[in-house]
Amino acid sequence: MAFRSRREKLRFILSGANCVHPGSVYDAISVRIAEDLGFPLGMFGGSVASLAVLGDPDITLITLTELAEQMRRMSRASSLPVLVDADHGYGNALNVRRTVQELETAGAAGLTIEDTLLPAAFGEAKPQLISLEEGVGKMKAALDGRGDPSLVIMGRTGAASITSLEDAISRARAYEATGVDALFFTGIKSRAELEAIVSATHLPIVLGGAPEDLSALDYLASQRVRIALQGHAPIAAATQAVYDVQKALREGTPPKALKGLPSAELTNRVMREAETKARSADFLGLKK
Repeated sequence: MAFRSRREKLRFILSGANCVHPGSVYDAISVRIAEDLGFPLGMFGGSVASLAVLGDPDITLITLTELAEQMRRMSRASSLPVLVDADHGYGNALNVRRTVQELETAGAAGLTIEDTLLPAAFGEAKPQLISLEEGVGKMKAALDGRGDPSLVIMGRTGAASITSLEDAISRARAYEATGVDALFFTGIKSRAELEAIVSATHLPIVLGGAPEDLSALDYLASQRVRIALQGHAPIAAATQAVYDVQKALREGTPPKALKGLPSAELTNRVMREAETKARSADFLGLKK
């Protein structure tokens, strides 16, 4: 099926009857690879954004400007729809509104706004939540900041693992009432918890960090789960690969003896070399 935009495709996924896995993306190369492999969408997580841009842990050190610029780079490189983890919206409800505007302009297909208290409070090692009232205000602000009505906005809560399942349901119902397009849950531990959420809500569901008991796509689809994250293994694998190659070079391995390098065909495909050569011929008069 042909889609007029990235956002239209993401909305189609949410409105369908299936559950899909997104590709974990974080830069121009990873998003192109995910697109070439046939992933229906990409997930740009906050933790991988922090690692890719700053090399720092996921403790909300990255700024909105840095996040949006990385999203902009991916939008230029690929037509794959990307769902962005926009964390807490980088401040209060007014900051959330600005966050939506920036990510929409950067080409995101959708974004999540969560109710975790970020950055972490002084003296508090465990995650905390903002109040339900503040969470509702953030969802309303996110919707108000949307200029393109096709941009997908998801209300996200980790209450199931921070406070209680009952609190997660109360928050989900309140966020649903604001008009968000989907609900994103983390910390769901069992089928019973998921089914309780499904019984109490109506919107499409996105799951992050679910246990093995919640891995069967057919079951998830039957429970209105439309997107199920699989973690962020690609950037972890890339980190290991870079380390291994750098270590081998440092220890004296000749470049031609290195293992695990991509083929020229893969590298050229990721760089879209054929398209570049065609443009060079058309616009610069170079021979194909």
